[in-house]
Amino acid sequence: MNFPNSNRRAFLQRSALGAGALGLGELSFISHLPALNAEDLSLPKDAVSLRPDIEPLTRLIEETARETLLEKVAEQIKAGTSYQDILSALMLAGVRNIQPRPVGFKFHAVLVVHSAHLASIQSPSHERWLPIFWALDYFKDSQARDIREGNWTMKALDESKIPSTLDITSSFRAAMDEWNEEATDFATAGLVRSAGAGQVFDLFAEYGCRDYRDIGHKAIFVANSWRTLQVIGWRHAEPILRSLAYALLQHNGTNPGHANHPADRAGRQNQEKLSLFRKGWQRGRIDDKATLDFAEQLRHGSDLDASDMALELINANIDPQSIWDAVFNFSGELLGRHPGIVSLHAITTSNALHYAYQHCQKEMTRKKLLLQACSFMPLFRGDTLNQQEHRFDQIQPETIPNNQTEALESIFSTLDTSKQSAAAKVFQYLEQGHSPEQLMNTARRYLFLKGSNSHDYKFASAVLEDFYHVSPSWRHHYLAASVFHLKGSKSKTNSLVERTRTALS
Repeated sequence: MNFPNSNRRAFLQRSALGAGALGLGELSFISHLPALNAEDLSLPKDAVSLRPDIEPLTRLIEETARETLLEKVAEQIKAGTSYQDILSALMLAGVRNIQPRPVGFKFHAVLVVHSAHLASIQSPSHERWLPIFWALDYFKDSQARDIREGNWTMKALDESKIPSTLDITSSFRAAMDEWNEEATDFATAGLVRSAGAGQVFDLFAEYGCRDYRDIGHKAIFVANSWRTLQVIGWRHAEPILRSLAYALLQHNGTNPGHANHPADRAGRQNQEKLSLFRKGWQRGRIDDKATLDFAEQLRHGSDLDASDMALELINANIDPQSIWDAVFNFSGELLGRHPGIVSLHAITTSNALHYAYQHCQKEMTRKKLLLQACSFMPLFRGDTLNQQEHRFDQIQPETIPNNQTEALESIFSTLDTSKQSAAAKVFQYLEQGHSPEQLMNTARRYLFLKGSNSHDYKFASAVLEDFYHVSPSWRHHYLAASVFHLKGSKSKTNSLVERTRTALS
């Protein structure tokens, strides 16, 4: 994808964000960080090399100081560098320079790339560079953290140790099952070079959902890395999937292949249930009562209770969609009950698991993804059920203006003062027949203006995408229940919008 120069000028001249909203200060969040010299930013000699067509741009992102990166990238764009190349170099700089362990924290600079891309392509043309420039700046913050924490860099491979193509899938499985980092690294490279992209995705989708560690970030990385590769091209897959494989082996304590950790319990027991699905399980009866009953199980049952009931419903001819409806809506409910990082990841993990469920090819993997999504919800819930009374099926509408523009103003001004009231207003807005797309566009615009961390982008992209993955009868409930991490009109404006405007002028 390449945004023409006219769109760049339009970004400056016609931005709906408004000049008044952009009276921003200096980059105060940079000033407290220690300075990084050229030696800190240079790659070690044994670092993995990228393809020649993308290496120079990636190095520019890696080696340019944070204070001047946006301006340097803007120069590249003005000279004709495409959106796709900027996105490719950003993703590759992340996987080469930032340790994917734990799968979160500073590594969000990689996890957020596709979320920023989604926000970009779903926005008006004159706003599309904003999330990408935000992600570029965020990479520099994460790169600096990685340097302070040991300066991890992905190393080049010893080519002689890459398994032959004859047994590459079994080599990958054996290494992953043994949680063997070195063997998995070599097997991943061999897999990318010899197997089809669909086959590779199925394997990573399967292993990405096998354990509940890092509050869903493993599944998120599987989905977001794959989706990014659909944009930037499979030729960049090897370093990205090497990073992914290393992340999926993250654990603490004894080797999970030789132990029985709680994080692995649901995955192992759900594996035994895969043969119990009825024939033709992919289709059945859409049933709102089944959705409500299953949501009640998610509120009170265990991880294993949840997958047991999901299987019972499937075998009673309930369509999987009704189960996903409960998973999506309950994840939104959790955030309303107990706003915070863990509950937020119930939403982003549901999004990732559902994406893998939709796009993997093997039936057994789809079954596993469905059951694991169900089991993960009670784990996200923990003991937060009674933190705050909030149920997705009991949202009461709150009066808003009949005029759509005034209704949106009312919703987004309320978000900063009362999330519960904002949820009620969103429900009323949708029930009155107003445009969900206009609500989403407004949410994205405030994300660009007010977003301050990767979770803002990951959350917004997941919620606004999954609105259409929920059955029509539950969409209004889902969007209303899931507004608790969106940005309101009174939130603090970030300082990168004005800098991006200036850089692209």
